[in-house]
Amino acid sequence: MKARLILLLSFLLLVQLCLPAKAADSLVVRKLVYQVDLRDDVNSFTWTQIQKGFAQAEAEGADLILLNMNTYGGEVLYADSIRTRILNTEIPVCVFIDNNAASAGALISIACDRIFMRTGATIGASTVVDQSGEVAPDKFQSYMRGIIRATAESQGRDTLIADGDTTYSWKRDPRIAEAMVDPDVEIPGVIEKGKVLTFTASEALQNKYCDAIVQNKEEILLKQYGYSDYELKVFQLSVKDKIAGRLMGTALRAILIMIIVAGIWFELQSPGIGFPSIAAGVAAILYFAPLYLDGLVQYWEIILFVAGVILIFLEIFVIPGFGIAGILGILAVVLGLSFALIDNTGLSFDFRGLEMLDEALVLVILSMLIAFIISLWLTSRIGIGKGMFKHLALESVQEKEAGYVAVPAIDKSIIGKTGLADTDLRPSGKVRIGDVLYDAVAEVGYVEKGKNIKVNRLENAQLYVEELK
Repeated sequence: MKARLILLLSFLLLVQLCLPAKAADSLVVRKLVYQVDLRDDVNSFTWTQIQKGFAQAEAEGADLILLNMNTYGGEVLYADSIRTRILNTEIPVCVFIDNNAASAGALISIACDRIFMRTGATIGASTVVDQSGEVAPDKFQSYMRGIIRATAESQGRDTLIADGDTTYSWKRDPRIAEAMVDPDVEIPGVIEKGKVLTFTASEALQNKYCDAIVQNKEEILLKQYGYSDYELKVFQLSVKDKIAGRLMGTALRAILIMIIVAGIWFELQSPGIGFPSIAAGVAAILYFAPLYLDGLVQYWEIILFVAGVILIFLEIFVIPGFGIAGILGILAVVLGLSFALIDNTGLSFDFRGLEMLDEALVLVILSMLIAFIISLWLTSRIGIGKGMFKHLALESVQEKEAGYVAVPAIDKSIIGKTGLADTDLRPSGKVRIGDVLYDAVAEVGYVEKGKNIKVNRLENAQLYVEELK
């Protein structure tokens, strides 16, 4: 009996000695980390990459999103969209500033839960500039100051109690964030008035705009987060998403607008539907499709653009002169292209959308003016000189000796005469007046073959007739 008891106790002891190691191993849960790169100018392409990368990380239940950054900045619209996406995700987000987080990059970095910088990296200089590099008007600076200050405040503040006094300390001081935009902000010991703030890695660490200085991503995951076992997935855009992201770039959008305008212009210079119409149609599809897929374009904006094009064609081909229809058509085209660039729901626009409206209008109007000027120049050059434009115009001469004869002029006395429709007029066809056949157009509706007609007017050797009831 004793031998069995000793044997049982020995077995239990052996099991107990083996269990802790196995149990400890089972308690280590492998972490899933998603790396999303932002190593380009902040634009439509990087916004698409961030948007898709965060969506995939959320779908797979990632434990951490690591934003790998090296950017000199970019467009404010997309920077604001990216920082909003970061603030709205439930997954912790950290940024590794590999070298630069300038301008829009600083705004995006401040939105992240933790900021890590490599030695030699910088963050700051978020003043808004225009396409030429000049400082933008104050209303744009005011908007940027507001969003970067609000982004810093979103990180919260610590409550400190000392000697019965309660004080609050921002985790990221909003005034420091504002000083990255506004040179008029002065913070003693940090930045003097008249300069835009940019931090080195050590300065950012000292002022709580950097959580640690690291040299690589592995150091962040192992030392800062304590992930001893993790899987690092690097997000890559699909080919379709890459194309869509590039098509939404500001420069390419301007080129597409110019192709649309030039296509319409050259189509109006020649009869029928040809290459200019096809080019304008393809450019319009490439302009609206990525914006629609991204949720920026509403149906009414596309309808407004199409209605504008129809009004322009009606003004030129149907309505004599140039009046209200043409003006409304041009206005509808401009507004359709401009509103497509602004994020809105239905017919409602938030403050940010209205702030960006003037920028969208400037882009569209300038692109249309440039396209119109180039089109006029090309039109004046076609068929002239010895260059490539000479062969775009018909050069042959219709000589009488070759059998070409002019159409005889029609006497205006024919106005008021009656005859028969020799063919159906739908609305054009042929009519017989006396023993002579004429090309004619029905003024109202269709005229069936054999019906009595009356000539109302004569324009450009073309008879306009109506059916006699």
